[in-house]
Amino acid sequence: MSYSISSSKLLEAMDTKARTSTKRHTVRRPALRAKVGAQAGTAKSRANELKAAAQESAIDRRRLGLQSKTIRIEFKPSEIFHATAFDRVSMIRTRLPAAVVPGLVRQMDISKERLYAVLRFPRATVDRKIRVKGTLSTDQSERLLGLARLIGQLEEMVAQSGAAEGFDASRWVGEWLERPLPALGGAKPAEYMDTMEGQELISRLLAQAQSGAYA
Repeated sequence: MSYSISSSKLLEAMDTKARTSTKRHTVRRPALRAKVGAQAGTAKSRANELKAAAQESAIDRRRLGLQSKTIRIEFKPSEIFHATAFDRVSMIRTRLPAAVVPGLVRQMDISKERLYAVLRFPRATVDRKIRVKGTLSTDQSERLLGLARLIGQLEEMVAQSGAAEGFDASRWVGEWLERPLPALGGAKPAEYMDTMEGQELISRLLAQAQSGAYA
C-alpha cells in the first residue's frame, strides 16, 4: 500500500513547521542575548581586573628594581631587603619574571645548575619559562626573592660597617652558601635555602656572624 501527499498539503505542512521554528527562536532570542551580555560583562570585568593587577605588578617591579627594557634583568638586592613585607608579598603573588634567574646567576657568579639545585628548581621547567619569557611559580618566586633578600641583608650589614667599597655581596653569598658551618652541624647554608623556614634560619645566622665574619 502506498500513500501520497498533495503538493498543497506538503507546502502547508512546511509553512506550519517554519512558523513554529521561527516562534521558538523568537522566544529564545531574548534569553540568549541576556546570556551573551552577561558573559561579555564578566569577560570585561575580568579583563579590567587583570589590567589593574598588571599595572600594580609593574609598579612593584619598578620599585624593587626588576623593570627592564632589555631581556637582561637583574635584581637590586638592597632594595628588596628594604622593601616592605607588603611589597614582597605582592611580588610573590604576581610572580617574578623567569628572566631574573640568569641575572642572579651572573650577580652571584655561580652556575645556573647550582642555583637550581640550591632552590630546588625543576631545570627543564624553568629553562622553558626563561625561553618563552614566562613567569616563575609563586613558590619559586618566593624562594628566589628570599635569596635576593639575603644578599641585600649582607649589603646592609657591610654598609653599616663602613667597609662596603669594593665588596661584592652577591659573590660573597654565592661562596658562603657552600661553606660547611659548625653552627649548622657541618652542613652548608645552601642546604637550607629551598624552604622559607630554612632561609629565615640562614638569615639569623648571617646576622649573628656580622662582627668581622665577612671582611
